[in-house]
Amino acid sequence: MKNQAYRMAMLYDFYGDLLTPRQKEFYDLYYNDDLSLAEIAENYDITRQGVRDIIVRAEKTLEDIEEKTGLIQRYHRTRATTATLRSLCSQLQALNQARFMDRELDDLGRQLSDAIDDLERE
Repeated sequence: MKNQAYRMAMLYDFYGDLLTPRQKEFYDLYYNDDLSLAEIAENYDITRQGVRDIIVRAEKTLEDIEEKTGLIQRYHRTRATTATLRSLCSQLQALNQARFMDRELDDLGRQLSDAIDDLERE
């Protein structure tokens, strides 16, 4: 269940602005504000089925966009790769400190670390 909720949150964060205003509103109420279908239906004076249809349509739209673009998958791969790069950079810097004390290697390590920071900020 947590994975599904996380996936829905990621889809909304990445692509939510591409939904219609009504889809955005209902999706947000259902997933982020944790309102039930009945509560949303009562607040908007429509049926539970009407609310469900709007949310299901929004979910399908978001899933279709992710299937076509793959941005969330790319985001996760990039995060994993930058974590690996950061670890390797730290190991390189520690090795340099322990064995070589080379200023050029130390400077390159700092530059690499700065480049990784830049990637993570994007």
